[in-house]
Amino acid sequence: MRSAATIALCFALLGAPPEVAGSSDVIRPPEALVLTGIPPIPAELAKKTAPYTDFRASRVTAWHPARRELLIATRQGNSNQIFRLAEPGGKLEPVTDFKDPVNGASYQPRTGDFMLFEKGSGGDEAFQISRLDLESGAVTPISPGGQRASAPSWNNDGTRVVYTTTQLDRHNAGREVKTEVRLVDPERPETERIIATLEGAGWTGFRWSPDDARLVFQESRSVNDSNLWIMEINTGDRRQLNQDRPDEDVRYADARFSNDGMRIFATSDRAGEFRRIVAIDLATGREEPITTQPADVDEFAISRKTQRIAYITNEDGVHALRFFDLEAGREMNRPPLIPGVISNLRWSKNGEELAFTHASSRSAGDIFSWNLKEGRMTRWTNGVAPGANPWEFVEPKVVRWKSFDGLSISGLFYEPPKDKFKGRRPVIINIHGGPESQARPGFIGRNNYFVNELGIALIFPNVRGSAGFGKTFLKLDNGKKREDAVKDIGALLDWIKTQPDLDANRVLVTGGSYGGYMSLAVATLYPERIAGAVSSVGISNFVSFLQNTESYRRDLRRVEYGDERDPDMRKFLEEISPLTRVDKIRKPLFVIQGKNDPRVPYTEAEQIVNSLKKRKAPVWFLMANDEGHGFAKKSNADFSFHAQVRFIEQALLK
Repeated sequence: MRSAATIALCFALLGAPPEVAGSSDVIRPPEALVLTGIPPIPAELAKKTAPYTDFRASRVTAWHPARRELLIATRQGNSNQIFRLAEPGGKLEPVTDFKDPVNGASYQPRTGDFMLFEKGSGGDEAFQISRLDLESGAVTPISPGGQRASAPSWNNDGTRVVYTTTQLDRHNAGREVKTEVRLVDPERPETERIIATLEGAGWTGFRWSPDDARLVFQESRSVNDSNLWIMEINTGDRRQLNQDRPDEDVRYADARFSNDGMRIFATSDRAGEFRRIVAIDLATGREEPITTQPADVDEFAISRKTQRIAYITNEDGVHALRFFDLEAGREMNRPPLIPGVISNLRWSKNGEELAFTHASSRSAGDIFSWNLKEGRMTRWTNGVAPGANPWEFVEPKVVRWKSFDGLSISGLFYEPPKDKFKGRRPVIINIHGGPESQARPGFIGRNNYFVNELGIALIFPNVRGSAGFGKTFLKLDNGKKREDAVKDIGALLDWIKTQPDLDANRVLVTGGSYGGYMSLAVATLYPERIAGAVSSVGISNFVSFLQNTESYRRDLRRVEYGDERDPDMRKFLEEISPLTRVDKIRKPLFVIQGKNDPRVPYTEAEQIVNSLKKRKAPVWFLMANDEGHGFAKKSNADFSFHAQVRFIEQALLK
């Protein structure tokens, strides 16, 4: 076992603590960042990485109800805002301009005279809904402050919206959480009234019936288990739709009414491994499949005008955009698309054109539309960064390895160009969050710098518990199976050792959120097999995390990780927590955190950093006082990346 002095020597090689910046040769951190143990970052590094930091991802949020133009979310300054795009490739017209990002907005569905948007403050996710009048620019709050409001759902005639609110009380682990369902005319905020109060926080996806008399919505009890409900608007009376629940867990999502109000369309994994679109008869409860592909349907949208469904299937991580004609009962022709990740399906008012966001290994995310009648694809945005050629970016390939129990695990492998880099290459293992998420062949952004300029191979693993591989695989890390997912990384380290082009002696692990926990866990379980670790907004102690995470998330997280109120489970969670095993961390560690994070509180980062300091083991620590669960402001994200580059250069390349 290495001594604290040996650990200190490892960190000494990474650079001395920063002095007061007084030279133009170093990067000055933004004012909101607090640095501990991080050496000065050379300004030259910012110049080298600049082409990799200025890509602009765009996402469509809404069609105008009367004109062929879009509302989109993208960044032109320091954070994402809402812009109006009057024509494909046209000039972006700013609609919002706030310090904090705005990622969602919707037009009033009849005239488009105003829009509704949601915004938090400093990453706190206490979203408040506001009305923005497009002619005057006046902003009027719609939802109460100090609570978390969900995205509003418009009724059919555009006169009312329904949304939910939950109280924020992260430090009261014993408080009973309630969700209030609110109804309001956005042009008259004083008309707001609470139509129902629901127990718990997993109530989402509210959508109106064609006659505006009822709502359909989901009750999420876990990522694998949910119920569908119908509510009467006038009385608040409600009934569970799927009362004939089978013994197995069933996940329902994205429910909405049919045109005649007699059926519900939703995604369901009942009697199968994958989510497909089903039609549920409201009178009988009978569930009939619409789609049949052996892959999850990640998103779908229905055009009421033309009775067509647009939907996305997740096929080994790659998205396929498909169409189904409800009246004809058949699949329609698919548009040609580069393999990647698709999201934000939006039908135009006439139901003939679908807008969507498409990202790939060579595109940060641009907006396209597909005209079904004409069979024509239109590109609306181009987020390519000046000075970078995205066609030089490496496309990933899928690799697979056997884990400790024989289970096949896969990941995305980005290999540095062999004509530029010779010999065995160092490796970064980048673990996704969630854990109910998935590494997909989308845009890896700044990470392209590691592959193209530093010759570092990247592996994005999909350990057990990842989405996209069926509901059985999704549950393989729950509760006391938690460290089986960490062992999947141990098996990946074994696989790397067998690869002739990879250097098993130079491997670094990184990740955010749950991936941050995984990085810390790998650093404690396999300390001699890695060269360092970077943990961003990661869990260091499951018990303190569950006690301090925001109240609206706590019960859902208990289903995934275990209930810390049970003495036996509490003992287990404490035993596997990285904080309990902090003395086993023997390689350089970089911890990154947002002070206002409601999901993984900043105390998770502070306690492991402080524990290492008590052992006199230096650790790099970056705290952003104006961020939450990840860095949303470009200036903060850039500095964090520059610091990570320096850390990784020293840990892997020297």
